[in-house]
Amino acid sequence: MGVAPAEPLAIIAEDKQRGAQLLSTKEAIAQLPMKPAKVVESIGLKEQGPKTWNTANLGRRLGVDAMSAGIAGGLVAPIICAIDKAIIENASGKRPMLPSLQASFSALLFQPHRFLTSKPFALIFALYTGTYLTANSLDTFKSTTQNKPATHITSGPAKFVATSAANLSLCLYKDSQFTKIFGAVSPRPIPPVTYALFAARDCLTIFASFNLPPMIAPSLPLSAEMERYVSRASTAQFLAPAAIQLISTPFHLLGLDMYNRNGDTTMKQRFAKVKVDWLTSSFARMCRIVPAFGVGGVVNKNCREKMMGKLEA
Repeated sequence: MGVAPAEPLAIIAEDKQRGAQLLSTKEAIAQLPMKPAKVVESIGLKEQGPKTWNTANLGRRLGVDAMSAGIAGGLVAPIICAIDKAIIENASGKRPMLPSLQASFSALLFQPHRFLTSKPFALIFALYTGTYLTANSLDTFKSTTQNKPATHITSGPAKFVATSAANLSLCLYKDSQFTKIFGAVSPRPIPPVTYALFAARDCLTIFASFNLPPMIAPSLPLSAEMERYVSRASTAQFLAPAAIQLISTPFHLLGLDMYNRNGDTTMKQRFAKVKVDWLTSSFARMCRIVPAFGVGGVVNKNCREKMMGKLEA
């Protein structure tokens, strides 16, 4: 018989040694007082098991979502209601903007029960409460299905699409009702072109609220001293939605004019009316955007975070 070459014998010996080491590792793992999942994780392997959901206090968490949205919506609704009413009454020629604002705030101060139970206030309250609630519910859905803490806040396309869809649909309904209530003509069906112009206006505002701030933040001329008190991101978050009103307000005014004057009015006459009301209405809409997308969003976020934190404690 021939003698086996030295190299194959060395390979066989090495394989036997590795097998012995693997066997000793498995025996050692079996004797360790650790949970299998942790042992598997410690040796770099991934355990395949059922996905875990965070359903703790789920009913209460949904209640917190609704309560936070309601608090924020109720806080911003009075001023937004007064401003929206004033813009429409001024555009229709029914009443100038300043007297309209004075009448609304007088009603809020001296007849709060009537103001807070009126249809216009209910429409604004439903609009922003619904928008905030959509964002909160999506956060709770994600924290549940991804096994995250109750205070978890999501971001990304899903949240943008959900909140935009809720805000756009509710806002179009609110504007259709406000136009009928405060317009200069007897209530009639809203023309499709008015809906289209309102939708274009809201798309511009949503774009400026969610997409534009991170794009312009690096270019803002803030000094190092100023950045000690306010960040570029926060500044852009307030400036972008407000500034876009200079562009989106003409869509709003033209849509109102299409409703109020549907006879032989020419486009030249319509644009002349828009030009007259543009600057005043733009500043009024800026004043409503800050509480709607700034103050309201912050209040909703902080209320939800604090109440969810108590549920987790």
